[in-house]
Amino acid sequence: MYTLIDENKDFFVIDKNQGVDFHTSVDGESLINHVREMEKEKNLFPVHRLDRMTSGLILFAKNKQAARGLSLLFQNRQIEKYYLALSDKKPKKSQGLISGDLERGRRGTWKLLRTKVNPAQTHFFSKAYGDGLRLFLLRPLTGKTHQLRVALKSIGAPVLGDPLYCRGERKKYDRGYLHSYALRFDYMGTLYCYVSLPDNGIFFKDERFGATLENFKEPWLLKWPGTA
Repeated sequence: MYTLIDENKDFFVIDKNQGVDFHTSVDGESLINHVREMEKEKNLFPVHRLDRMTSGLILFAKNKQAARGLSLLFQNRQIEKYYLALSDKKPKKSQGLISGDLERGRRGTWKLLRTKVNPAQTHFFSKAYGDGLRLFLLRPLTGKTHQLRVALKSIGAPVLGDPLYCRGERKKYDRGYLHSYALRFDYMGTLYCYVSLPDNGIFFKDERFGATLENFKEPWLLKWPGTA
């Protein structure tokens, strides 16, 4: 279900496999229970989550004090999160800010509105690399349900293989191509920086993907579009 990336007295950093439910699924399996069992940590506290189709980096706190501290960092936007996504559609714009309120739609979907009362905000870059495919580097400033999936759908480039937002597609893909790529944050006076490449998916393993990703190796050093 996951690969252990790092551990200290306050938290775990793991790389979640795609297709794994965070909470208990119909077959009784869940990521959080599996981590508790494998790492022998009964007191394990989630501070953020990933969708079933999304792979990559995620944090778990080991105690209530750490959970409060890390949750506060997330709330104050002091944890930098970066995601990778692929699409086979050309977006309405190649980089910038996607911002708007989210509203629940049909069959478990969400949609982006033009209003901005409590908006989901996502900065992004994108680069094409052949065969109609495009790599997106995404930096969400908020943590709304399906935020990144809805953001890309709103600019005409839904995530490749997304079972909810690519329903009109006839092709079937081996996974949903969204990956939690990097985390960077200061915790208790120490700067932590984690980067994890996706390790499965035909298009994530393509040599051209790796070559294009060289543009985004240290995402925190980039001059992000849409920022002041």
